[in-house]
Amino acid sequence: MSAPGLTVARTLRAAGRQPSLPFRVDLADGRQLTMYRLLRALPGKRLVGEGEFAGDRVLAKLFIGRRCEKHWHQEAAGLAALRLAGLPTPELVAATAMAAGGHALLTVFLDPAENLAESWARLSRRTPGDADALTLLAPALRLLGRLHAAGLVQDDLHLGNFLRHDGQLLIVDGDAVRVVRRGQPLAPSEAGSNLAVLLAQLPPAWDRQLAALLSAYGEAAGQCLPEVATLRRQIERVRAWRLGDFLGKTVRECTLFAVEHSGRRFSAVLRQEADWLAPILASPDRAMAAGTLLKDGATCTVARVEVSGRALVIKRYNLKDLRHALGRLWRPSRAWHSWREAHRLRFFGIATPAPLALIEERVGPLRRRAWLISEFCGGPNLLVHLSANCPPPPAEARAIVALFGAMCEQRISHGDLKATNLLWAGDRVELIDLDAVAQHRTPAAHARAWKRDRARLLRNWPADCALHRWLDEQLPAP
Repeated sequence: MSAPGLTVARTLRAAGRQPSLPFRVDLADGRQLTMYRLLRALPGKRLVGEGEFAGDRVLAKLFIGRRCEKHWHQEAAGLAALRLAGLPTPELVAATAMAAGGHALLTVFLDPAENLAESWARLSRRTPGDADALTLLAPALRLLGRLHAAGLVQDDLHLGNFLRHDGQLLIVDGDAVRVVRRGQPLAPSEAGSNLAVLLAQLPPAWDRQLAALLSAYGEAAGQCLPEVATLRRQIERVRAWRLGDFLGKTVRECTLFAVEHSGRRFSAVLRQEADWLAPILASPDRAMAAGTLLKDGATCTVARVEVSGRALVIKRYNLKDLRHALGRLWRPSRAWHSWREAHRLRFFGIATPAPLALIEERVGPLRRRAWLISEFCGGPNLLVHLSANCPPPPAEARAIVALFGAMCEQRISHGDLKATNLLWAGDRVELIDLDAVAQHRTPAAHARAWKRDRARLLRNWPADCALHRWLDEQLPAP
């Protein structure tokens, strides 16, 4: 078999997210790196993947941007700071310039390994304070405590930057490690600001478990331990910033989302789903025609389709007449709004079918028809699932109380709480039809909206039935 082709930083920059694999690069010291698999790509800036160097498997970070040396230095310096502080991080194999521009940083390839975000995904729906979930989070919090006690912070704190390998938890991504005061503990305010970045990424319901989380952190943090009330405020600020940043990403080209924008069309799709959804994105109406029609109204048409064994819902927002079309031209489509609000709900851990793609027809800046593609939830709606003659079964009761408690905590209203818009998904209630969902800026605005939502929900059942009485007692007060 012929050797992989030789390439240089300039060519890799031009290749964007999909350089031809495998490939080789010459390093400045005369040795070569062969890259076999990409794990992450920042187009024109950085490639991360699995490679081979001097006969060994390595994790290779290739800094290929025109002004990449600064980030390469930061990565190497961050890893050195971690090692000097005695903190576990993958062993450095080489940090060197590439022969024709760019820089490479190679660490030992850990296999098998799983980052903490992947592990957390299997437990994230557990009840806040769940013993298994706490057992998973505790080592990361202790490791972060050690980091702060050594005078370091990690400016890109997320669960994906903790790696589990061979029974040990390691910190990765040296580029984001910063020395505040080497060998001296951080001040509680500094430590709290950094800790809040990590804790803000847990579902908001976990905020009530701060005592348990801080117990694990405090085992290693010592005098860095922040004050709880201050930490709560810091978490709220970080979460608000993260929400705005994330919602912005849902409609722009980035690692998570693939976006195409022309004078006639706009589309956004979860990048990891883009390849198998490509035929639907190319012709959503054709996919709907081949599926099962669920609703055919003047303003929207809904169909269930199956692709590669996965069930999806495609919702097309129609223009019923010229007046309606003119009224929608300048405003974001209802599909755009539902796409954004579905991601908002899932950000807060509020259940709704996963939004996969958004399409809008455009005439320059003007909007026409639009489509929203989501996962299909096959569960029954609450109108048929619950009996009006008795309170909900225990699992459903817990899920209903949790759903509306979370929505009220985040000041989110639905706007059309028909029981048919609440689906029982086996262990939770999922919200659908998000056209009127809103997150309110003030408690007063939310109180008005929740009063309407609550009344609409109760109208689904007779006022004198047991289910109506139970809901009236258990739902948050209007």
